[in-house]
Amino acid sequence: MNNRTWRVGILLVLIPTVALAAWQQGSHSHRAMPVEDTDWAELMGSMERMHAAMASVKRSGDSDVDFVKLMLPHHQAAIDMAKTQLKYGKDPQMRRLAQEIITDQQSEIELMQLWLKQREAPSSKTSARIKF
Repeated sequence: MNNRTWRVGILLVLIPTVALAAWQQGSHSHRAMPVEDTDWAELMGSMERMHAAMASVKRSGDSDVDFVKLMLPHHQAAIDMAKTQLKYGKDPQMRRLAQEIITDQQSEIELMQLWLKQREAPSSKTSARIKF
């Protein structure tokens, strides 16, 4: 057997082995991940959803409305991250803080949603009157 045949043989064995290892590494489900990876993935998922939601907000030209519409996904991400902390966190102080964040941020979300609803109500009534 010459050197070239030997090298090709080694490559034919190594390439599928490396490819299989890479595929297995990338295909692990979240359940198979260690807790350290799962909690991090959940935290990063919260951040990614927040950024996507904030990026989808269209500028209204009203600074107050724009502020509230951008703050809503920000607050929701805080809630999602706090829920992850309650799920995986061990420190009692951080768990209490996470619970307070959930309560406070949910209350602020409700306040902002109500404000938006009240803010939109007069403009929709005006446009209803203008229609012919």
